[in-house]
Amino acid sequence: PPRPPAAPPAAAGGLGGLLNQALQKGAPQETPTVAQEQQAALLLRAMIQAAKSDGRIDQAEKEALTAHLGDVTAEEARIVEASFHAPVDVDALANDTPKGMEQQVYMMSLLGLDLDSQAEAQYLHALAQKLGIDPKTANAIHQKMGEPALYS
Repeated sequence: PPRPPAAPPAAAGGLGGLLNQALQKGAPQETPTVAQEQQAALLLRAMIQAAKSDGRIDQAEKEALTAHLGDVTAEEARIVEASFHAPVDVDALANDTPKGMEQQVYMMSLLGLDLDSQAEAQYLHALAQKLGIDPKTANAIHQKMGEPALYS
Protein backbone atom coordinates (compact mmCIF):
# COMPACT_ATOMS: atom_id res chain seq x y z
CA PRO A 1 0.00 0.00 0.00
CA PRO A 2 1.28 3.51 -0.72
CA ARG A 3 2.55 5.29 2.34
CA PRO A 4 2.26 9.03 2.77
CA PRO A 5 5.49 10.94 2.25
CA ALA A 6 7.36 11.68 5.47
CA ALA A 7 6.85 15.23 6.64
CA PRO A 8 9.97 17.28 5.99
CA PRO A 9 11.86 18.37 9.10
CA ALA A 10 10.89 21.74 10.53
CA ALA A 11 14.36 23.15 9.88
CA ALA A 12 14.88 24.99 6.59
CA GLY A 13 13.96 22.05 4.44
CA GLY A 14 16.39 19.38 5.59
CA LEU A 15 16.96 16.33 3.45
CA GLY A 16 13.28 15.40 3.37
CA GLY A 17 12.35 18.84 2.08
CA LEU A 18 15.17 18.89 -0.44
CA LEU A 19 14.31 15.43 -1.70
CA ASN A 20 10.65 16.42 -1.94
CA GLN A 21 11.54 19.58 -3.86
CA ALA A 22 13.98 17.72 -6.05
CA LEU A 23 11.52 14.98 -6.87
CA GLN A 24 8.24 16.80 -7.13
CA LYS A 25 9.08 19.93 -9.13
CA GLY A 26 5.60 21.25 -8.42
CA ALA A 27 2.54 19.08 -7.91
CA PRO A 28 2.69 16.76 -4.91
CA GLN A 29 1.99 13.12 -5.62
CA GLU A 30 0.79 10.36 -3.33
CA THR A 31 2.94 7.51 -4.62
CA PRO A 32 6.35 8.17 -6.13
CA THR A 33 6.81 6.85 -9.66
CA VAL A 34 9.58 4.41 -10.51
CA ALA A 35 11.52 7.30 -12.06
CA GLN A 36 11.15 9.32 -8.85
CA GLU A 37 12.31 6.33 -6.78
CA GLN A 38 15.37 6.04 -9.04
CA GLN A 39 16.04 9.77 -8.69
CA ALA A 40 15.76 9.52 -4.90
CA ALA A 41 18.21 6.59 -4.89
CA LEU A 42 20.62 8.58 -7.08
CA LEU A 43 20.42 11.65 -4.81
CA LEU A 44 20.95 9.46 -1.77
CA ARG A 45 23.98 7.85 -3.42
CA ALA A 46 25.36 11.32 -4.24
CA MET A 47 25.04 12.38 -0.61
CA ILE A 48 26.61 9.24 0.86
CA GLN A 49 29.44 9.20 -1.68
CA ALA A 50 30.24 12.84 -0.88
CA ALA A 51 30.27 12.03 2.83
CA LYS A 52 32.89 9.35 2.10
CA SER A 53 34.98 11.59 -0.17
CA ASP A 54 37.37 12.55 2.62
CA GLY A 55 38.41 8.92 2.82
CA ARG A 56 36.26 7.79 5.71
CA ILE A 57 32.75 7.72 7.03
CA ASP A 58 32.37 7.30 10.74
CA GLN A 59 29.43 6.00 12.73
CA ALA A 60 28.27 9.53 13.63
CA GLU A 61 28.16 10.53 9.93
CA LYS A 62 26.32 7.31 9.09
CA GLU A 63 23.77 7.93 11.82
CA ALA A 64 23.31 11.58 10.80
CA LEU A 65 22.68 10.61 7.17
CA THR A 66 20.35 7.78 8.17
CA ALA A 67 18.44 10.04 10.57
CA HIS A 68 17.77 12.49 7.71
CA LEU A 69 16.00 9.75 5.81
CA GLY A 70 13.16 9.09 8.23
CA ASP A 71 11.08 6.00 7.46
CA VAL A 72 12.67 3.97 4.70
CA THR A 73 11.55 0.81 2.98
CA ALA A 74 13.68 -2.33 3.16
CA GLU A 75 14.83 -1.64 -0.41
CA GLU A 76 15.86 1.93 0.46
CA ALA A 77 17.72 0.69 3.53
CA ARG A 78 19.53 -1.83 1.30
CA ILE A 79 20.52 0.95 -1.14
CA VAL A 80 21.80 3.09 1.74
CA GLU A 81 23.86 0.24 3.19
CA ALA A 82 25.29 -0.64 -0.24
CA SER A 83 26.21 3.02 -0.79
CA PHE A 84 28.12 3.11 2.50
CA HIS A 85 30.25 0.17 1.33
CA ALA A 86 30.65 1.10 -2.34
CA PRO A 87 33.83 2.86 -3.48
CA VAL A 88 33.67 6.59 -4.20
CA ASP A 89 33.30 6.83 -7.98
CA VAL A 90 32.72 10.30 -9.43
CA ASP A 91 32.59 8.99 -13.00
CA ALA A 92 29.89 6.41 -12.26
CA LEU A 93 27.80 8.93 -10.35
CA ALA A 94 28.06 11.49 -13.17
CA ASN A 95 27.31 8.82 -15.81
CA ASP A 96 24.20 7.71 -13.88
CA THR A 97 22.91 11.28 -13.56
CA PRO A 98 20.05 11.94 -15.99
CA LYS A 99 20.11 15.15 -18.04
CA GLY A 100 18.56 17.95 -16.03
CA MET A 101 19.45 16.50 -12.60
CA GLU A 102 23.08 17.63 -12.51
CA GLN A 103 22.53 20.51 -10.10
CA GLN A 104 20.35 18.40 -7.80
CA VAL A 105 23.03 15.70 -7.62
CA TYR A 106 25.67 18.35 -6.91
CA MET A 107 23.46 19.94 -4.24
CA MET A 108 22.89 16.61 -2.49
CA SER A 109 26.62 15.91 -2.63
CA LEU A 110 27.29 19.26 -0.99
CA LEU A 111 24.76 18.36 1.72
CA GLY A 112 26.61 15.12 2.37
CA LEU A 113 29.86 16.71 3.45
CA ASP A 114 31.20 19.45 5.71
CA LEU A 115 33.59 20.91 3.11
CA ASP A 116 36.33 21.06 5.71
CA SER A 117 39.04 19.13 3.88
CA GLN A 118 41.02 19.40 0.67
CA ALA A 119 39.78 15.92 -0.34
CA GLU A 120 36.16 17.08 -0.13
CA ALA A 121 36.89 20.24 -2.13
CA GLN A 122 38.66 18.14 -4.79
CA TYR A 123 35.73 15.72 -4.86
CA LEU A 124 33.23 18.55 -5.43
CA HIS A 125 35.48 20.07 -8.10
CA ALA A 126 35.74 16.73 -9.94
CA LEU A 127 31.99 16.16 -9.63
CA ALA A 128 31.17 19.65 -10.91
CA GLN A 129 33.44 19.09 -13.92
CA LYS A 130 31.95 15.67 -14.70
CA LEU A 131 28.41 17.05 -14.39
CA GLY A 132 29.21 20.05 -16.58
CA ILE A 133 28.64 22.58 -13.78
CA ASP A 134 30.84 25.66 -14.26
CA PRO A 135 32.55 27.42 -11.31
CA LYS A 136 30.05 30.29 -11.29
CA THR A 137 27.08 27.89 -11.08
CA ALA A 138 28.84 25.78 -8.41
CA ASN A 139 29.46 28.88 -6.29
CA ALA A 140 25.82 29.94 -6.73
CA ILE A 141 24.70 26.52 -5.42
CA HIS A 142 27.08 26.86 -2.47
CA GLN A 143 25.75 30.34 -1.69
CA LYS A 144 22.14 29.17 -1.93
CA MET A 145 22.92 26.42 0.58
CA GLY A 146 24.88 28.66 2.93
CA GLU A 147 28.17 26.90 2.20
CA PRO A 148 31.55 28.53 1.48
CA ALA A 149 32.30 29.08 -2.21
CA LEU A 150 34.39 26.39 -3.87
CA TYR A 151 36.00 28.75 -6.37
CA SER A 152 37.52 32.16 -5.74
